[in-house]
Amino acid sequence: MSLTRTKSIEQSIADTEEPDHRLRKNLGALDLIVFGVGVIIGAGIFVLTGQAAATNAGPAISLSFLVAGVACGLAALCYAEFASTVPVAGSAYTFSYATFGELVAWTIGWDLILEFTVGSAALSVGFSGYLQNLLAGTPFEIPASLGFAADGTVDLPAIVIALVVMGILIGGIKFSSVFNQVVVAIKLAVVATVMVAGIGYLVADNFTPFIPPSEPTTAGGGAFRETPLIQTLFGMEPAVFGVAGIFAAAAVVFFAFIGFDIVATTAEETKNPPA
Repeated sequence: MSLTRTKSIEQSIADTEEPDHRLRKNLGALDLIVFGVGVIIGAGIFVLTGQAAATNAGPAISLSFLVAGVACGLAALCYAEFASTVPVAGSAYTFSYATFGELVAWTIGWDLILEFTVGSAALSVGFSGYLQNLLAGTPFEIPASLGFAADGTVDLPAIVIALVVMGILIGGIKFSSVFNQVVVAIKLAVVATVMVAGIGYLVADNFTPFIPPSEPTTAGGGAFRETPLIQTLFGMEPAVFGVAGIFAAAAVVFFAFIGFDIVATTAEETKNPPA
């Protein structure tokens, strides 16, 4: 047995067509588009934008999103090419099994599980923080020991939202898709409302200079883990504001785009949907 053995495309397709392994074809193109939009527009875009603008890029955060978007676009083109070549569910696991071999596929499979686990945990915690701020000062205020706090005993809202989402997923892929469509519509409405309402609060002076001049990094002992990646790789120092700050912020806001690969994970379920 070789750890580098590959599975042919024909074998992958044959395996997915077996009655015991065949997926129900319940999703259409619209479902996948909404899935992709839903996972992209999440806590990342609401939370990271302000943080990255304040600490790295300033008004040039829009350029950081552009850089991250281009990088994600190139990766998405690769996913699209692989998905058309290996038309089975499984995303990067299936693609790597057909090209690099079983060991790489096994590793990537566990990486995907880790990605979704950490991502869902991060979003649950983000939801908890928003909920705690929303309910602060009301009769329903969440105690610090049960909410999003550094000294909290347990993050109860994060646990509850994770269990609720689990229940929705157990309800079935079609039910999850319908629920996701409703949530995505709400999120898009919120984003559109903020954009329209925020136009009247724009202050042109806040965009000057558009790319703030570079500033020294905050003193932190010079530890490797505290050094921005762009500074470590290319020696662009300092990496706070300036051109280096744009790329440093792009590495952060990239998290806001994570999720587009979910389309490739469930692509097999879109073909020949039942009437």
